Amino acid sequence: MKSLYDIPAPAKLNLFLHITGQRADGYHLLQSAFMLIDWHDTLHFELRSTPKISREDILTPLPEDDLIVRAARALQILGGTTLGAHIQVEKRVPAQAGMGGGSSDAASTLLALNRLWGLHLSLTQLTRIGLTLGADVPFFLNGHNAWVQGIGEDITPIYLPKGQFLVVKPHAGLPTQAIFSAPDLKRDTNPAILAGFAANPFGFGRNDLQPVAQRICADVTRALDWLDSLGLKGRMTGSGSAVFACVPSLFKLGEVPQTLKVRLCSNLEVHPLAGWAS
Repeated sequence: MKSLYDIPAPAKLNLFLHITGQRADGYHLLQSAFMLIDWHDTLHFELRSTPKISREDILTPLPEDDLIVRAARALQILGGTTLGAHIQVEKRVPAQAGMGGGSSDAASTLLALNRLWGLHLSLTQLTRIGLTLGADVPFFLNGHNAWVQGIGEDITPIYLPKGQFLVVKPHAGLPTQAIFSAPDLKRDTNPAILAGFAANPFGFGRNDLQPVAQRICADVTRALDWLDSLGLKGRMTGSGSAVFACVPSLFKLGEVPQTLKVRLCSNLEVHPLAGWAS
């Protein structure tokens, strides 16, 4: 039976995240730099001759109707195929971390099944599906580190120097809606320019969501305090509870508190599946 094994779905870090306004429909306008890192989930796809879509969770149980299954079903409809798939998921990127794990899984599912089912849909067509699944999915489909604006749909590829990052995920997660609906969220940061970011990509700006997140979730503050105890300046990534700091190339990680999931990561120049759709 035809299959595709060991398909990676890498996480991302938001190097900064500014909220520059809010639309009449409630969507927040943002600016951010999204950076791919080598912390990833792994997916395996087995072709089915019937339309059935099934998912098997190897490491961490996922919701029954998660983004992976929804992406597969949406692709079936757009592609007009009667084929199906059995999908095995090795989930390593933590949930509610702000690292885009679910969106990355959805993007890798679209790219892999487009190939496995022989649909030959374009990247533009896959992106239309991605937009219906989540704001971060088009970024992962695009395949490059990016300057992101608007509500997440305005994506400009950028070059980033190689770097190492200590990524820290406390036990508690953060629901995105709780942060974006907070009345004290800063929503009026002045728009930045790409040239200003490029001069200091790993130290530029801030995460406007962080003060609200720290008020809601004390674990975020504890994670930042632990980074500070190592002499590192940390910040939150995205709208989840994970924080990170850029570290020197010879950095050695010592003892880690049991309450934290910690990983030393490198950034990626491009997505491992870049070029799978054109």
